Amino acid sequence: MSKSNTNDFIVIKAKEDGVSVIGLTRGTDTRFHHSEKLDRGEVMIAQFTEHTSAIKIRGKALIQSSHGEMETD
Repeated sequence: MSKSNTNDFIVIKAKEDGVSVIGLTRGTDTRFHHSEKLDRGEVMIAQFTEHTSAIKIRGKALIQSSHGEMETD
């Protein structure tokens, strides 16, 4: 199995319009490499990869992962 297939997925469900989901890179300099805007009720499934070391979420959203479920304020 390749490394990218062993990573966990996270599910992000927007609880309001305009929720930002921002992917941040790995390496010596952390940089933005991808962003998405979600409207209320939209769902995004994301995965940490060899290029993505962090995911930043702005706005009210429900986040589900293998580590549990949480909501942003």
